[in-house]
Amino acid sequence: MESSCVRQTDLPGTSKLFTDLIYHFDRVRDLYPWRPNDAAALAAAASFDFPDDRRTAVVQALTPLNQGNPSLDLLRRPGTVAIVTGQQVGLFSGPAYSIYKALTAIKAARELTAAGTPAVPVFWLATEDHDFAEVDHVWVFGPDHQPVKIRMKGPDVNGSHPVGGIGLRDIPLDQLRTALAGLPFADDAVALVERAYAPGETMGLAFAKLIRELLGSYGLLLIDPMEHALREIAAPLMKEAVERMPELTEALMARSKELINRGYHAQVLVDKSTSLAFLLSDGQRIALRRSNGDFTAPNQKLSAQELAGRAVSLSPNALLRPVVQDYLLPTAAYIGGPAELAYLAQSQVLYAKLLNRQPAAFPRAAFTLLDERSRKRMARYGLGSTDLLAGEQGLHDAIAARLVPDQLRGRLDETHTAFTSALDALKTDLRHFDITLANALDTSRRKIEYQVGKISRKTATQIMARDQQAVRDARSLNGLVFPEKHLQERLYSIIPFIAKFGPGLVDELYGAVRIECPDHQFVVV
Repeated sequence: MESSCVRQTDLPGTSKLFTDLIYHFDRVRDLYPWRPNDAAALAAAASFDFPDDRRTAVVQALTPLNQGNPSLDLLRRPGTVAIVTGQQVGLFSGPAYSIYKALTAIKAARELTAAGTPAVPVFWLATEDHDFAEVDHVWVFGPDHQPVKIRMKGPDVNGSHPVGGIGLRDIPLDQLRTALAGLPFADDAVALVERAYAPGETMGLAFAKLIRELLGSYGLLLIDPMEHALREIAAPLMKEAVERMPELTEALMARSKELINRGYHAQVLVDKSTSLAFLLSDGQRIALRRSNGDFTAPNQKLSAQELAGRAVSLSPNALLRPVVQDYLLPTAAYIGGPAELAYLAQSQVLYAKLLNRQPAAFPRAAFTLLDERSRKRMARYGLGSTDLLAGEQGLHDAIAARLVPDQLRGRLDETHTAFTSALDALKTDLRHFDITLANALDTSRRKIEYQVGKISRKTATQIMARDQQAVRDARSLNGLVFPEKHLQERLYSIIPFIAKFGPGLVDELYGAVRIECPDHQFVVV
């Protein structure tokens, strides 16, 4: 596998908070306790005490979902830490970065173990989330690399049911088979999905089965927060969070204001009515609001004391969830994407008040996968990795510009330079003659430069119109690398890549994971 790195700052939509975390840690060292992508920091983050009784109870609760996994025995031993990641239980694995998260956790756990601290990788199945529309679909592609959205029918009225417990209905395997048809390993990929997403399964269990088949040989442990035994273990923390809710929300509001004042952003809006918990009742996850010391939900009101008494039936919100996770697990590091690691800058105040420790925040491995034919197309048109992230029209224009004959391109450049020099000289003379005329020239100049540029653009368009192969190449590259104006890993499932490159792809990608590198990798498979 060949690979090249692109800095996260060169990718579209990357937040300042994330890039400061990974490239300018000194700017955010008060928001995050440990430097990311640093083996020494990871070893230091792994040094803490974890209650033996809680460890034993958690291992027992994890056993049914992880039968036969040797990592259970390792986690049972005092001193073993966890490297944790997680994701919503999306259809057919959800976005490909779900797998990249898991691979990063596995690699970090193995490297920490090799350095002398026993560690196990853990994948948190986000089964509590109740927005079914976020997980009821999957994006794939076929031989032409054009994105295809496949959706699965859900409950007629989902309401606020946690998605992990929703039963599979009308599983769209035929649509998947049709979309992947023509890819070399399409049958293998469909069979993989079919074994996991079978009638009678739930979204959570099907997702778990697929992850287990892809990554089970690496000792990846799965944890389902909807498991009642785990809820009982977490209940003391949830009870404390309810009892201290005014204090916690005040701290979060102050942190959010601080982030905004420093030019960052707050992932979650927090105000005085914010509750950090949902109530699980009658199969639903019910939103709560705070008012005059009470907690309100549709058609009911609970005092803080009443709600604390139902702690085992509470589900944390996005800011409290990582704290609950790390109360349950001896977590040394959390592996996440840009948005998740940004959450932790807010959650830090909750860690300080409720847990008195916080794991390291490590960015997941980030990949854009290319085949050899796409690499050759890039070479043919002189395209760099970032050229592929300009959108379909931008990529079209970049290819067109490179196809303009050298002599004609030289003449167009000379014409642009000549106009620029002449206008610069004219503006200098006009400034000495009449400043208002010099200012008026600026408006005219923009029109002139637009018209000169328009000739160049029309020239490129005509060349592309005559070269339909270039048009097809641009469409294929854009569909593979930047589909629907998203990074490949954020839209497509891992399934079409397995259909394209074969069942051994996951093992190859594991070899490409580099814990010490926060950059985005373009990988030729």
